[in-house]
Amino acid sequence: MRKAQLRAGILLSIVLVSSGCAFALNPSLDVSQYAHTVWTTREGFFGGTIYSIAQTGDGYLWLGTEFGLLRFDGNRYIPWQPPAGQSLPGNGITSLLAASDGTLWIGTYAGLVSWNGARLTRYPELDNQLVAALHQDHEGTVWAGSLGYPSGRLCAIRSGTVQCYGQDGTFGRTVLSLFEDSTGNLWAGTQTGLWRWKPGPPTHYAVPGTELNDLNAGDQGELFIAMPGGMRQLVHRKAEVYPKRGAKPINANRLLRDHDGGLWIGTLDRGLIHVYRGKTDVFSKSDGLSGDLIYSLFEDREGNIWVSTNGGLDQFRDLTVSTISLKQGLSSDFAWSVLAARDGSIWVGTGDGLNKWNSGQISTIRNSSGRLDDAPQSLYQDDRGRIWAFTGHGLAQVENSRFVSVSGVHGTKVHSIAGDKSGNLWLSETSNLLHIRDGRLVEQIPWSRLGRMESATVLLSDTERGGLWLGFWRGGGVLYFKDGQVRASYTSANGLSSGAVTDLRLDRDGALWVATQGVLDRVRDGHITTLTSRNGLPCDTVLWTMEDDERSLWLYTSCGLVRITRAELDAWVADPKRTIERTVWDAADGVRLRSTAASGYGPRVAKSPDGKLWFVTGDGVQVLDPRHLPFNKLPPPIRIEQIVADHKILWQNSLSDAPLNMRLPRLTRDLEIDYTALSLVAPKKIHFKYKLEGYDADWQDAGNRRQAFYTNLAPANYHFRVIACNSSGVWNEEGATLQFSIAPAYYQTNWFRVLCLLTFLAMVWTIYHRRVRALEQRQAILEKHQSEIRALNEQMIKAQEAERMRISGDLHDGVLQQITSLTLRLAKVRNQVQPNSEATATVIALQQQLIQIGTDIRHISHELHPALLQESGLPAALSSYCEEFSNVRGLPVKCRADESLNELSPGAALCLYRIAQEALGNAAKYSKATKVEIRLTRSDGRVFLSVSDDGVGCDPSQIGKSGGLGVINMRERVLQLNGSFEFDSEPGRGTRVKVTVPFRPAQ
Repeated sequence: MRKAQLRAGILLSIVLVSSGCAFALNPSLDVSQYAHTVWTTREGFFGGTIYSIAQTGDGYLWLGTEFGLLRFDGNRYIPWQPPAGQSLPGNGITSLLAASDGTLWIGTYAGLVSWNGARLTRYPELDNQLVAALHQDHEGTVWAGSLGYPSGRLCAIRSGTVQCYGQDGTFGRTVLSLFEDSTGNLWAGTQTGLWRWKPGPPTHYAVPGTELNDLNAGDQGELFIAMPGGMRQLVHRKAEVYPKRGAKPINANRLLRDHDGGLWIGTLDRGLIHVYRGKTDVFSKSDGLSGDLIYSLFEDREGNIWVSTNGGLDQFRDLTVSTISLKQGLSSDFAWSVLAARDGSIWVGTGDGLNKWNSGQISTIRNSSGRLDDAPQSLYQDDRGRIWAFTGHGLAQVENSRFVSVSGVHGTKVHSIAGDKSGNLWLSETSNLLHIRDGRLVEQIPWSRLGRMESATVLLSDTERGGLWLGFWRGGGVLYFKDGQVRASYTSANGLSSGAVTDLRLDRDGALWVATQGVLDRVRDGHITTLTSRNGLPCDTVLWTMEDDERSLWLYTSCGLVRITRAELDAWVADPKRTIERTVWDAADGVRLRSTAASGYGPRVAKSPDGKLWFVTGDGVQVLDPRHLPFNKLPPPIRIEQIVADHKILWQNSLSDAPLNMRLPRLTRDLEIDYTALSLVAPKKIHFKYKLEGYDADWQDAGNRRQAFYTNLAPANYHFRVIACNSSGVWNEEGATLQFSIAPAYYQTNWFRVLCLLTFLAMVWTIYHRRVRALEQRQAILEKHQSEIRALNEQMIKAQEAERMRISGDLHDGVLQQITSLTLRLAKVRNQVQPNSEATATVIALQQQLIQIGTDIRHISHELHPALLQESGLPAALSSYCEEFSNVRGLPVKCRADESLNELSPGAALCLYRIAQEALGNAAKYSKATKVEIRLTRSDGRVFLSVSDDGVGCDPSQIGKSGGLGVINMRERVLQLNGSFEFDSEPGRGTRVKVTVPFRPAQ
């Protein structure tokens, strides 16, 4: 894995060498206009002086300090230590070189080593020598220059062989600098002078002085020599002073030629000097540099310039938005209005006069008084190209670099100036709306006439429809004024945002854009739509808007400068509820952020003919070129930095990569994975996402956080992935990966789980068997009780049947005999009276009643003791009973009985007979039926009895509640026979009784 990464580093180095930096600094800017980050030794960073800087192919920055070697990712540094058993010749690092093959060459106070990512290689030829200079030529040879006693050396190292020169004292005690020019000449700066060492025989050039600290190329191919007492250049074999005599000598220590041709000079006492196309700029400790003594200069692969000084480390990088301030010639940093004239000049109103910027040159026009209240406020250019400014003296026209006042136009403050094609000027003065025509005041309109109590902060001419748009600060709101009247009004009452209006702009479609301290409103044909943070804006306070040449919309908000492309804007106009895609530049990109407008004067933003946007923030004037935005096209390399488990560092990326499958301790509770992305342009704007496969369902958005945290991970194999994008949004989708596993504790192993499962099953089996035994015991008790209950029921039935038979006998032998005797005696009485007398009729009636009573008693006796059942069996007895029941009750009964049931046991036959009797009795008493059907059948060892009627039916839930026990008695009889009983009835749908019992033959 290490070899693969070395190959990747070598490939990346080759790509960087061949293609240059991702983007370099804008060389036309002053150093103070770049983003400047400083790490000072006094604040505890690095802990010592940094003598040398290098960047390896993996993207890390290496810092050689007086106390050792540091590895820096732009966010934090890690002290580097060699592997166990290996060591550096000395702790003080004097020079560094990242070679094209990925090897890091390390020069120390006491010798030279190289690090290939796995081991150190020491070069004994330079032992006890201070390695002052390292350089790799175009052929791949590494050259080392040293300081030693009695003599310094120049050594060439290639393919593991070392050849040194100078042991004879040719170079004196020092070889301090090495440089290869564009034609392949190798130059060496030594104590004895300047040497062109190759190609060809070495050539010596006499140079005054003995400390030739650094070498580099000039603009015309000359050789620059950094040295104390005055920097020099080699022209026609002669070392001349640079710059020309008469200028202050440059005590130079280090030289750097960046990829845009700019020359950076690190001095011994004046800080940093930047030279580009004849323009010289100085940036020193008084400007914020960490120190005035420069030890090292370095340009990284992304075009950032690194400077190490006696006070710390400085970084300079390009900004999306640059600032023109007092240092660039502006008369005051307090700028409050900006105007882009049609001739390309930029006019800036400040507290110290009106500034004109033209091709980088700034001139200033001041009022004679020089007072702040006389300074220019709002600015305007009319259709004739005239520049107008309102100052403390009133309205003035700018002519020949001076103010020419307009008579009669006075006031205290004018917030905004607007004009139309007819030559009219409108001024938003504190008390009135002023109307100027042909340089004369023609009308003063009090604000109260427009229904307002304060002046408008923004004026905007409607060139298409004529008229004037006015925006107000207090209470907000927008008015449309034309021909002396307010034609339209937009306030919070009809949907406009209630915030103070900070800017108005009409787009090419005729829509009015209203920027407020609340949101951004768009007004078109009286319809208002609102763009807010709910639609994707980073914040709601919008101070101005501007459209660039590509018709993208730019918004200056309290949290940054926002760009919305035309396609995205059109999509939002079509659907105001959608979320927009936008790009934001903030303080890290050079934008000076404000929560309110920098001043009460306009305009605050302007677009120059070359498409650049100029705007004021109260701190100079800022400029942005939408067509040339810095863009870092290099995806950031990503590395896993360290793994921390339960607050203990298990592995660090200092010497080697993480193992292919790292095993974490058992019962790891808290896991922290640190990672980094190696983009040095704006490390705080790097965006990370990570995912732990096997745990995270999706990518986790970490923002700019460089740690991932996990708690209580289960024992398993895991695959961690992290990806990142640089400050320009370019993603490294491949990212970095880490495979690790967490070993299970004994109670988390499969065998332990199986053991627990078996134990659980054994417990369940034991509980089950105990439960079954208890149920069996309970069932036995229940069956015993049921048996006893059945025995009691049988005894009761036998007792009932005995009682029935006794009652039947009493009725038949007693009552029925007496009724018969009474009937015979009444017959004798009827013979004794006159046939046609009233007594005869009475006797006959009594005889009929007694005969009917006898019939009823005979039927009751038959029911109580069915003799036919014992004599002929159940089918015949049931059929006879149905026939007699029909005759007595007058209810037709259809009976079908299987003759094979004659063999049924007497007990079962009696039970079924009584159930049929009970069912017929219920039908006669309650059902109001017109017919009844009884079926008695046998099949598969079972007997089926069915009694159904077509009566009124009943609700089964009400059975037994009226006091009747017929259904209950029937069910009990069936239970005695171990059968099943069904009672099916619904109101209005008749009733059906169905009985099923086992067939029990007679013994």
